[in-house]
Amino acid sequence: MNAQALHLFWAFGLSIAMLFVIGFYCLFATYNLIRALIGLEILIKAVTLLIVIAGFITNHTALAQALVITLIVVEVVIIAIAVGVVLGIRANNNSLDVRRLINLRG
Repeated sequence: MNAQALHLFWAFGLSIAMLFVIGFYCLFATYNLIRALIGLEILIKAVTLLIVIAGFITNHTALAQALVITLIVVEVVIIAIAVGVVLGIRANNNSLDVRRLINLRG
């Protein structure tokens, strides 16, 4: 690994770490289900950027691209199902507040 790649890794690594912290905060510090899904999206985008930069630094860009494309497909499926569940909860409870989900019966 050369000095330029190491410098690039630290610059992007700091940005990725900030995205990760923002995603975790958004996921765990809210009671709104839509905000939690947005936090999950931010976390997944941070992981995607981490895979891309790791592939660039290690000169395995083809592997990184394949992993990122797979991750994007899985992310879309997970978010689509989660949005469907959130809309179903909204239809039944008239609220997206997590604290009101205690009344649900399975």
